Parts: sequence; structure tokens; C-alpha cells
Amino acid sequence: MLWRAFTEETPGPKWSGLFAEYWPDYQRWWLKEGETTRPTYAESRRALKKHMPEIIPLWEELCELAGGSDHAARFLSFYCPPPYLAGCSQAIWTGKEPVLVRNYDYNPNAFDSLVLRTNWQGRRVVGTSDGLFGMVDGMNDAGLAISLTFGGRRIVGEGFGVPLILRYVLQTCDTAEEAGAALARIPTHMSYNVTVLDKKRQYLTAMMAPDRPTVITHAAVATNHQENVEWVSHARFTATVERERFLLQRLTLHRDPEEKFIGAFLKPPLYSTAFNAGFGTLYTAVYRPRRQQMELRWPGSTWPLPMNGFEEGSRMIRIPGAA
Repeated sequence: MLWRAFTEETPGPKWSGLFAEYWPDYQRWWLKEGETTRPTYAESRRALKKHMPEIIPLWEELCELAGGSDHAARFLSFYCPPPYLAGCSQAIWTGKEPVLVRNYDYNPNAFDSLVLRTNWQGRRVVGTSDGLFGMVDGMNDAGLAISLTFGGRRIVGEGFGVPLILRYVLQTCDTAEEAGAALARIPTHMSYNVTVLDKKRQYLTAMMAPDRPTVITHAAVATNHQENVEWVSHARFTATVERERFLLQRLTLHRDPEEKFIGAFLKPPLYSTAFNAGFGTLYTAVYRPRRQQMELRWPGSTWPLPMNGFEEGSRMIRIPGAA
């Protein structure tokens, strides 16, 4: 699996080139249920203006770089996209220097495998790209780190794809408290658990859903269910309860040291090779927001990607179990 890392202070030719490369696949995905099932440009812009007005200038700039097409603009709004599921485990190691650790379990053929470091709208952000605008995990220069997991519910409603919500939080929030307020008010089209950690050691997990109010918790662990298991077959297949219990034991009963705790994400039961069902572990991400450090890990390989001193590059990674 080819991974790449790019940095571009403001949206420009690098981002435009990446969009041209990825857009044919994303357009097919976005249209797979038919164009009329997706919101119009006016509806998409209206939703952004209502819920995330601060990033409208950035969205418009990216739309222009993407060629200015109607489809691209609607896609980049992330408003009411097609449904998509992921696995994932995430937790905050609550030691002297708290760390946010996550596994991203997904289909390798539907993933950007791209790390972006940007300074859009004057806010430095580094993280794992989704849709070239959204992020599935990341960190900003205020010392705020964030990550998502699928919430284990089949209900689809009106709202935004959660990767754009993560981008918005990183662009506009400085603290976990501010992030929680944003996560509580922005509608999501499916259920997700979003965990945030700030440089003052404050953290929370928001259980977001399209059909009920967001629940803000002090949970340090999130897998693929919310307060209760609602999609039983999915829970059994992904072992979400077992993974949650395993992580809670590592944080409470055993109190693993930092490196041992991170290393557990690279082994069963957290590490998955179920790629034939679309839920294999593509990477482990480690965020140390106080130090402004990000790194990606795989079995036998680590790629440091710090906010300061970030270096562009590429790596070919062999993912165990992935064809």
C-alpha cells in the first residue's frame, strides 16, 4: 500500500493535483445511488453556512481548485454523502503525557492513504486525509487531537460526513471543551464516536447520531458501538465489545506503560486482518498533542510526521492480510 505525505501552506497546485488524481473514483462513489439522491449545490452551501460558516471561504477556494464543477462542489461539502462504514478502535493513554492512539479499519481500495499538513486559514493542521478535505484523525497547532470510529448503527439521516466535521473542529477549536460544543451542534449523517484530547490533558468522546442528540462523555475508549449495542451482527463481527473491554483493562487493571499500550494496537484483538469483509487495520496513528507529534505505525514500521519538521515523502507499506 503506497502512503504519501504532502505539505502545502495554502490550497494550491499540490492539492489541485491530488484532487484530479482521486476525483474519478470519488465521483463514481458519490454518484453510485444516483445524482438526485445527493443534495443540490444550493442545499449543500446552505447547510455549510448554517452549521460551519467559518470554513465556507476555504470550501469555495477548494471548489475553484477542483475545477469549479457542480459535482465537485457538492462532494466537497460532505453534506449527506452515501453511507459508509468503518471499524476502528481509539483510546487515550492517560499517563503523564496523554496520548491519543487509534486503529483505522477500512477497505484499502477506498482510502486516500495520504497525510496532509496544511496551514489553511492560518491554522496548522496535520492528519490522515479523507476526501482530500475531511480527516479521519488529526491534530492542530493549538494542541488539539481528534479521531473517529463508526458508531455501530445503520440509521442514515440528514447531516455531514464526519470527516469534514473533524476538519472543521481542527480548523476552529483550541480545546476539548470547544470541540465538544461543536460536535454537539453539528448534524452527522450517520452514527460516530469522536474522541478529542487537548494539550491541557482534557479529553472527551462525543457519541454522534443523525436521529438523536449527541452525548458528550468522559470516555477514554471508543470502538464501534455507543452506549448500548444496537446492531448485534455488526458488533459480533467486529468484536466491538471485546475490543472496548480489552482497552479498558489496559488503562485500568493493568495500567500499561505508554509504549506497551501503543504496541497493543498492532496485535489482536485490536489489530484486524478481516480485509475480505472490508474491515482490516490499515494503520495505527499516535498523537501527542502537547509535543505536536504525530506518527503512523504498522507491524515492524513507524513513520514520524511531526507538525514542526514535517517532511514530505512516500512509503510502500505491506499490510498483513490485505490483498
